[in-house]
Amino acid sequence: MDDIQKSEYKKACPNCGAELKFKPGSHQLTCEYCGYEEFIEQSKSSFEELELEHYLKIVGENAYTETIELLHCKNCGANQHVEENYKSLNCVYCGEPLIREDIEKEGWILPGALVPFQLNSNKAHSIFKDWVSKIWFAPDNLKKAALDPDGLQGLYLPYWTFDANLFASYQGQRGDYYYETQTYNSDKGKRTRQVRKTKWTYASGNVEGFIDDILINASEKKRKEIPAKVAFWNLRDLVVFNSKYLSGFVTEKYSVSLKEGHHKSFQEAKNIAYNWIRSDIGGDTQRIANADIKLSDEKFKHILLPIYLSSYRYDGKEFNFYINGQTGVLSGNRPYSFWKIFFLVLFILAVIAVFAIFAK
Repeated sequence: MDDIQKSEYKKACPNCGAELKFKPGSHQLTCEYCGYEEFIEQSKSSFEELELEHYLKIVGENAYTETIELLHCKNCGANQHVEENYKSLNCVYCGEPLIREDIEKEGWILPGALVPFQLNSNKAHSIFKDWVSKIWFAPDNLKKAALDPDGLQGLYLPYWTFDANLFASYQGQRGDYYYETQTYNSDKGKRTRQVRKTKWTYASGNVEGFIDDILINASEKKRKEIPAKVAFWNLRDLVVFNSKYLSGFVTEKYSVSLKEGHHKSFQEAKNIAYNWIRSDIGGDTQRIANADIKLSDEKFKHILLPIYLSSYRYDGKEFNFYINGQTGVLSGNRPYSFWKIFFLVLFILAVIAVFAIFAK
């Protein structure tokens, strides 16, 4: 297509020539050296949702795509777009060094929208440092790492979202609870108790409705999933994609294909349909014998969502920490210092021994 959008990954400050970077929490680019600010012009149109069935037929072509420069991590498999003068050339996930000479150009489905960062790096670092200072038995090296502002990096994660009209016909059973009094023998003689039973009746019907923004993680690497408490963004803050929002951050390319993402979204749609069916059947409990689920008018978006992350190695293991770049929610798997725990146990035993001696 001739009207493919070209990303402006770098833009020079008109005052001093330094690179302008996106200012989190705003719709502006800013210069870190002279303080110049420039507004990112907002598109007057809403972000585009593409027709899925039509797109899947042409996904091998270059429609709705552009070229992006990527660095591939040979250790964990992450595909990352890195600014030319980005300070760190280490993988944001595993810390493995990335070689700039290994940059490759690949096509991608252009994002339709993104949620801009609301936290700047200083605020995210403050949240991380405060969290580390409050955890018990953390290794000293972790606390030192929390003091390093370069140890926490901002990343745009790729996601697919899917919308569709859902229709499902079903057959099943409705269960209504009732109670019977039973008599039983005990050490104190005969007793009675209430026993719950279920009356089952046949049920069938149809459910239908619109499912909006089924969110599918489009990143698949040799790492654990982002914790659920962190992986929650308010999609009402989505704005039309503009590459200027990427300035100063790493952007990960999707590794879950659109076709695979669609397959995963159907499983989510199936769960939604089953919840609707259970509600339609009613009663206290339900059995679903079969359900014929159909989706129509399916549409999708490729979107980018903000997160800060830090990786830390201790005792041969990797620990990851995540901060939602929109909400500031933090989660991570932390290491424990064996020696701090060991010496605390020794101290407690010593105190007990002293009390025992004086007690005599």
